Amino acid sequence: MEILNKLKNLDAYPKINEDFYSRTLSGGIVTVVSAVIMLFLFISETRLYFYSATETKLIVDTSRGERLRVNFDITFPALACSLLSVDTVDISGEQHYDIRHDIIKKRLDHLGNVIESRQEGIGARKIERPLQRHGGRLDHNETYCGSCYGAEKSDDHCCNSCEEVREAYRSKGWGMSNPDLIDQCSREGFIKQIKDEHGEGCNIHGFLDVSKVAGNFHFAPGKSFHQSDIHVHDLLAFQTENYNVTHKINKLSFGKEFPGVVNPLDNAHWTQQASSGAYQYFIKVVPTIYTDIRGHKIHSNQFSATEHFRDGNVHPKPLPGVFFFYDFSPIKVIFTEENKSLLHFLTNLCAIVGGVFTVSGIIDAFIYHGQQAIKKKMELGKYR
Repeated sequence: MEILNKLKNLDAYPKINEDFYSRTLSGGIVTVVSAVIMLFLFISETRLYFYSATETKLIVDTSRGERLRVNFDITFPALACSLLSVDTVDISGEQHYDIRHDIIKKRLDHLGNVIESRQEGIGARKIERPLQRHGGRLDHNETYCGSCYGAEKSDDHCCNSCEEVREAYRSKGWGMSNPDLIDQCSREGFIKQIKDEHGEGCNIHGFLDVSKVAGNFHFAPGKSFHQSDIHVHDLLAFQTENYNVTHKINKLSFGKEFPGVVNPLDNAHWTQQASSGAYQYFIKVVPTIYTDIRGHKIHSNQFSATEHFRDGNVHPKPLPGVFFFYDFSPIKVIFTEENKSLLHFLTNLCAIVGGVFTVSGIIDAFIYHGQQAIKKKMELGKYR
């Protein structure tokens, strides 16, 4: 009994007899409002507990020798698929012209409806036994070997399609100015196909695999080649000077998608007002690692972009097309999903209950004593 009595003396919450309680209307209102606030804060804190939070950390990017995957989906409403090519160039010297693998082109009519979807570009199948014209010959196996029209790399080099002739010219740094004089191109209807697609648009989508160094990829009419260390396209074959590079970027991303990523160029649209020119995007890529709540890592990238149009009337005259110049930030961003601990959740609940209860008590006391002071002044006024 002595132990129980001593324990009773340690009670930090002394009880008051109900005869000393004074319940008021204002106290009831404050109690109801406090209960509503407590309930709202309790629900909010519970939701935050069950939903993971994302922590952000910045570190120096020390990765080396990595590759970068560029995903794109771009529509050119006024540029035919037969003219459109994709090239990549970077500061390390790596160059890829007229890329076709992992890329799909869709021919569009003037209303934007799909006419045809194809993975390969211009050119028919190789013709094994055509007529011998313009220098073509039959070898000892009676297999046709087409002429490369001066661009042969060796005596046994054959060009059996228009595309192979263009490629041979490109490797020499030559532009193919008159395809109608090329037997293979004439037979395959190279110029006819381009004329047939006049007025059409093109949707091109796929992905590029490039080195993780500064560089650019671009979409331009004609086939690329280097002449006197200058990047040019064989546009003479198409007998036109102005190309409308109006475009809409349906999707552009670097690497895999991850939760919360924002690609600033998605659904970007630009309409060409001048007769010709080049539209340029300057992109800063930020390497990013996203770690979900289960510990799975997604290595990806974020980016920011600015844009600029170079008019075709300036000197030197820019190559018509849409260019994406990208560079990398030396800082890597790390996003990590984390759940709050149970102790942290319980601590916040106690803080909510205790804080609201204390503040409500102060407000109730202020109202009660204010009312009492007003009553006393009113009573003193009656007796005077």
